[in-house]
Amino acid sequence: MIIGLLKRLRRFLMTEFLCSRRIATVKDDGTVEFEVPGDVEPHNLRVGSESVYNEVDEDPLDATELQYIPPMQIVMLIVGTRGDVQPFVAIGKRLQDYGHRVRLATHSNFKEFVLTSGLEFYPLGGDPKVLAGYMVKNKGFLPSGPSEIPIQRNQMKEIIYSLLPACKEPDIDSGIPFKADAIIANPPAYGHTHVAEALKVPIHIFFTMPWTPTSEFPHPLSRVKQSAGYRLSYQIVDSLIWLGIRDMINDVRKKKLKLRPITYLSGSQGSESDIPHGYIWSPHLVPKPKDWGPKVDVVGFCFLDLASNYEPPESLLNWLKAGTKPIYIGFGSLPVQEPEKMTQIIVEALEITKQRGIINKGWGGLGNLAEDKDFVYLLDNCPHDWLFLQCAAVVHHGGAGTTAAGLKAACPTTIIPFFGDQPFWGERVHARGVGPPPIPVDEFSLKKLVDAINFMLDPKVKERAVELAKAMENEDGVTGAVKAFFKHLPRTKLDPDPKPTSSNFFSIRRCFGCS
Repeated sequence: MIIGLLKRLRRFLMTEFLCSRRIATVKDDGTVEFEVPGDVEPHNLRVGSESVYNEVDEDPLDATELQYIPPMQIVMLIVGTRGDVQPFVAIGKRLQDYGHRVRLATHSNFKEFVLTSGLEFYPLGGDPKVLAGYMVKNKGFLPSGPSEIPIQRNQMKEIIYSLLPACKEPDIDSGIPFKADAIIANPPAYGHTHVAEALKVPIHIFFTMPWTPTSEFPHPLSRVKQSAGYRLSYQIVDSLIWLGIRDMINDVRKKKLKLRPITYLSGSQGSESDIPHGYIWSPHLVPKPKDWGPKVDVVGFCFLDLASNYEPPESLLNWLKAGTKPIYIGFGSLPVQEPEKMTQIIVEALEITKQRGIINKGWGGLGNLAEDKDFVYLLDNCPHDWLFLQCAAVVHHGGAGTTAAGLKAACPTTIIPFFGDQPFWGERVHARGVGPPPIPVDEFSLKKLVDAINFMLDPKVKERAVELAKAMENEDGVTGAVKAFFKHLPRTKLDPDPKPTSSNFFSIRRCFGCS
């Protein structure tokens, strides 16, 4: 106990040191810039026990058999846009195939999507349009200025207070009782681990961006100039997020969950937890870091088959047949600050490069043309797994699901990141040679888009895209996710009356679902 306290004290003092030296600062766009001075030794920046990450994974997913597990009631707590929700629909459907009852709890905007997929639905608080608008402006979870704080806090409070009902209340429409035996969640569903603690059920975190500390790349919401600071960047981002929500977490712990509050020291400077994590991306694109241990899996991209039931409009089919394969350009459910200006740039770039293009109007309101262009087709919603097979290349925001669909279709890819993990995916696509360097949305211009299109039209880039698509062909991320979930389930029921753990030793990494 004393050793644990000393370790936490050391981490607390290290964070205080970083702040006093102005090594870590929150930038105007909400990202954390982090620089290690030359007089700080790299070994002094280690966070947590290295042995946690250096264990050898002796039970890889491809060797894991899907053994029979008695039927469970599983709740999935998912916060985000449709791109965040869609992989969990695929995972939930597969869990249903194994006889489990699955409730997907997410924003009310996605109720129809979830129900028509055959899963049960329960509403979580928060509006994905408000969240997306906030994150586009702030480039992530951290507010860029005082005026942004109330917006984010109100959204977070709604989410946090809706988690417990999602795990135990009857179905709102049918009244059928429900009590979760296990929880699957993504990190932005802040409060998930606290609910699991109160209900004494296992929890498994899945996410489309790295949330587990590693020395191989920094936290996607940070800007780190030296590799020596990569691992610590995860602790810094977690600590800053925790400072913004700790009062709400403690309020719900006391009033709703009947748990002890978490202290400042333990809440923001805790040790690594043993919560299993699964990352939803292809190991051919981003291999599992060598310092991630057996509790962490890279399961592969999780695709939901929407193409087989899709009937494209006749006008789209006729337009596709009338010429060469087009370039897809769209930003999904993200708001665009100046949609008319961006549409004009897109049309001019297509004209200069002599390419046909499909513009997805999305939530951003793209596609208001002054006059019709025969080389441009304006599109509403359309399944990417069908559409991208018809395209020569794709330009999009870089959400993990959209990135996955484009790469699976062997499309050279240009990513225009807005926030969050999107710059991370832009860098990975470029590093793999299947797309140009990412173009941040604030730097989007005619010249850069023309250069990006010309880059993607290079036959060598197409060859590399085909090569990557073939490597991904045999991956089954949905099966990988289900295997990971089953692999890490406790083999015996949890102790019905576990010994209470001192609140002084609750981990922030548990708070955010970080391993």
